[in-house]
Amino acid sequence: MKKKVTDEQPRVHFDCSKCPAFCCSLYERVGVTKRDINRLARYFGVSVETATRRYTKKHDGERVLRRSEDHLFGEACIFLNRETRGCTIYHGRPAVCREYPARSRCVYYDVYRFEQRQQGSEDVMPLVQITFRESKRAEVVGPDGREKIWEWKPEK
Repeated sequence: MKKKVTDEQPRVHFDCSKCPAFCCSLYERVGVTKRDINRLARYFGVSVETATRRYTKKHDGERVLRRSEDHLFGEACIFLNRETRGCTIYHGRPAVCREYPARSRCVYYDVYRFEQRQQGSEDVMPLVQITFRESKRAEVVGPDGREKIWEWKPEK
């Protein structure tokens, strides 16, 4: 029986199987909850303590998934298959991974496909890096006196 798409179901406009796994690679930390660790323990058939020790670490006081070396991005989630670029624990993955991207479009996949079209090659892969900085937003009126412009200033 075919799955029927209805108006209540968001349409998906990306294909994870064609992506180099930006979401598993770009973020230096993937936070996990106690429930996620319990899921990992059940998935691997180990104790919660063993799962915590083997698959997670503390990062600035937060429990996160461990990462390991990756030939494309330097580091990536330990559960990313480096050849297929797919999740090796798909049914045991943390909630944040289950919810990602929480919308019908994935911005990383959109950038990926855009750059392939711009460069005229399916072999192009943009290297994306996310850097977080504290900043304050200020509303500024544009030169015409009507347009609002958002200006971001670093916090001091």
